[in-house]
Formats: sequence, structure tokens, C-alpha cells
Amino acid sequence: MRKELVLGILSVVLGMLVVVAGCIGGEQETKTFSGTITIYTGGTSGVYYPLGSKYAEILTKAGINAKAVTSGASVSNAKAIGEENAQAAIMQNDIAYYAYNGLYMFKDSPIKNLRGVAALYPETVQFVVRADSDIKSLKDLAGKKVAIGAPGSGTAVAAEQILKAAGVWNSIQKVNQKFSQAAQALKLGQIDAAVIVSGAPTPAITQIATTTPVRVLPIPDDILQKLKSQGYIFYVRQILPKNTYKGMTEDTPTVAVKAILVVSADLPEDVVYQMTKTLFDNVDQLRAVHQKAKYISLDTALDGMSIPLHPGAYKYYEEKGLQVPDDIKPPSG
Repeated sequence: MRKELVLGILSVVLGMLVVVAGCIGGEQETKTFSGTITIYTGGTSGVYYPLGSKYAEILTKAGINAKAVTSGASVSNAKAIGEENAQAAIMQNDIAYYAYNGLYMFKDSPIKNLRGVAALYPETVQFVVRADSDIKSLKDLAGKKVAIGAPGSGTAVAAEQILKAAGVWNSIQKVNQKFSQAAQALKLGQIDAAVIVSGAPTPAITQIATTTPVRVLPIPDDILQKLKSQGYIFYVRQILPKNTYKGMTEDTPTVAVKAILVVSADLPEDVVYQMTKTLFDNVDQLRAVHQKAKYISLDTALDGMSIPLHPGAYKYYEEKGLQVPDDIKPPSG
């Protein structure tokens, strides 16, 4: 009887352990990689969507199930990863920085599960004026009417940072307008300058320049260095060729933020390693989809990276012999 009692107790205990293990396993299952990577991109008329869609196709062919979806671009993409609605996304590196650190539009709501994979291409900060304007520099904007982007947008934040560095932010007349509105207002002489953060040439500016030639104001080295010294590590130097828009007569130094590929920290290391490898192994296919992909290169993969790398991407770069800056190495633990 005693033996039967002991066996009975053991059976009950083992049964309970199986149930508990099953519950734990089920709970873990909901939190781990599901097998399909949802990539948030942007609107269908932009750059993010065609590049993201082709990348998803390439990943799927390489054995990593992926799908790209349209979205409201950078800000909504960061939130989608934070809310676990997406496992990957394309976004501006400045927005990724704000999201990770809980700044500006993410104040008090940091998204700490964002991880970097690669910098893709520059999104140029363009202070655009009419070619016949007497405005030659950022300092000349003092007292002028400037379209600084939509309220709460990355463009508006960039305009504030750069014009503060130039010492004229408090003296300009600020107008909140989207790119298309600002371009038309510039053409009609309703504003003196428009701030555009987008891949150059930007269609909205190209369109008005056919009848109203334009120039892009230079952003000198001292302004860029001041921005970096203030912690805005996401800005990189860019030179706009003189043929970018009708009205430009010389190459113009400006700055850019970078479009970057990001993922959720919850993705397994081996998956993100393969995602990174697949990206650089198939750049030619991406370049066939959009001209901006010509900038995607292992040589510039870390330029402007503004958040910590995912361990899988870090492993890939280590194997390739890239020197990864300490401030973007994966968080320990």
C-alpha cells in the first residue's frame, strides 16, 4: 500500500509539473519569434515601401518568411515595434534616436526594444529658397518666414536644432506646412524658405523648380560640429551636386539624417544575422527597385547609426572586420 501511495503521489506531482511547464511554454511562445517578420515601411509613393517590399521578398526567398506593409513611416514604425505589431522597419535615424531615448514625440514613452541593423541611404536636410532670393546663408533667415514642417514632425525638430545652432531660431517667422504645401508656398512667394527632409532630389521641389528655380542653403562645418557636440550624433555630411535642382549653380554642402533598418530586440540573434547578411548579399536587387539603394553599402552601414545594434547585426559586422563604435554596441545582458 505504501508503495502504491508513493507512486500515486509521484504521478500527481509529475502531472502538475507537466501542466506548469506547458503553461510556461505557452507563455513564452507568445513572446518569441513567430516565424513571419512584418516589416513596416511607409506610403506607397515613397522610398521605404518599394525597398521594404523587395527586401521582404528577398528574405522570403532566402528562407526567412517576411512581409512588408505600408505605414505612416518613421514615428508610427517605431511605435509599431514598441507595441510588437512589427518585427522590423525602415525609419530615419533621428526618429529612432528620439524613440529609444524618449525624446520629443516620444517624451516619457521610450521604446527600448529598438535595435539597429544597418544605415541605408541619406535623407537630406534642405533649406530651400528661390534662386533669385537675397538669402545666402542660414543667418540670413533671421526675420524671414520659414516653413519648418508639419507640427511634431521630424522635419520640424531638425529645423529647430539646426536653426538654434545657427542662432536664428528665435528670430524667424515659423510656418507649419508639409512638403507639398511648403513647395507651393515658396513658388508663390508666400514664404521665404522651406525646410525639407527627404531624399534629394525631392519631387515636390523638382516640380516647382521647373518654373521657379531654387537654391539650397549651405550648412557649414561649424554648424555640423556644433550639432554633434550637442549629442545629435545622427547628422552626417552630404554634398548636393549643382544639378540637383534647376537654379543651383554650385555643389552645396548640407547635412542629412539616414534611413536605417531597425528590428525588435526580441528577434533571435541568428535570424537578425541572416537578415543582415541577406541585405548586403542582395544590394543589386534593391538597386534595381529604387535609385536610393545605390547608397546601401557595407562601407557606410554604420554611418549615422543612432541606436544600439542588434547582437545578430553586430556579429555580422564583426565577421566582416568593421570597427563598431562603443556607443552602438549591443547592450550587455
